[in-house]
Amino acid sequence: MAEGPINIASHIDLAPQVAAQPRAMGALRIASKTYGTASVIGDLYQSGCLKALFPRAAAGGLTGVFLNTSGGMTGGDRLSIDAMAAQGSRLTLTSQAAERVYLAQPGPPARLTTSLAVAQGARIDWLPQETILFNGAALQRRLDVDLAPDATFMCVEPLVFGRVSMGETLTTGSFADNITIRRDGVPVFADAVRLSGDIATQLSGSATARGQFAMASVIYAAADAEALLSPLRALLPKTAGASLIRPGVLYARILAPDSYILRQSLVPIIARLHGAAPPKTWML
Repeated sequence: MAEGPINIASHIDLAPQVAAQPRAMGALRIASKTYGTASVIGDLYQSGCLKALFPRAAAGGLTGVFLNTSGGMTGGDRLSIDAMAAQGSRLTLTSQAAERVYLAQPGPPARLTTSLAVAQGARIDWLPQETILFNGAALQRRLDVDLAPDATFMCVEPLVFGRVSMGETLTTGSFADNITIRRDGVPVFADAVRLSGDIATQLSGSATARGQFAMASVIYAAADAEALLSPLRALLPKTAGASLIRPGVLYARILAPDSYILRQSLVPIIARLHGAAPPKTWML
């Protein structure tokens, strides 16, 4: 028996299709080593939109300044940074400018993964400038740190939820952040942040940020962490707190109404914990 006419339209997906957007990809690998009494480049690999510059050597050891040549991040971007400080060397990593995370199209979020390894008697200072989230941004970020038994690690990670001076608020967006630090293979610090939806309203609560839309995490993992607790507290604004969360690990969280006021607090903190002048990119 003959079949009836086939309805072609019923076999076609008529749902609106979102065109795939070009995605930025970047990878950076840096290692420091000692050469005499100086810390120098031991290894360098860069690809895609991530590049690194190295200013002249200073008292703080080798300084690497990384930059994202794509001009910011959006959904689907993939950036990764791997750094290692070999025995006895010191490496400071900072960014050339603030990292901007823009409105994301439907689909996967932007992802930034950072892995740091600090060998015996070595030190890494992780000092990126602000990450600024724009309305509709979607970012997943991860920082993993592996320390030798006597290694030193310092981290200042600032985050800005919209440019308050420009009247911007984050009424929609998503942000996920994970920081894990291990010493000799044993976890000594872990922190996770998850925000999605109307982020501005969530940060306005009395149990969250009380309407402060800029914040920073400060971590110092070293043998002298306890001795630096009081000096650090003396530098903190009223919207901040610091604790020795376990022997050898000092942690502070700082809140501020905007990125400029946050930076005013962070510059002297960096100078104190860094033990040298902050990278020039950090100067006000």
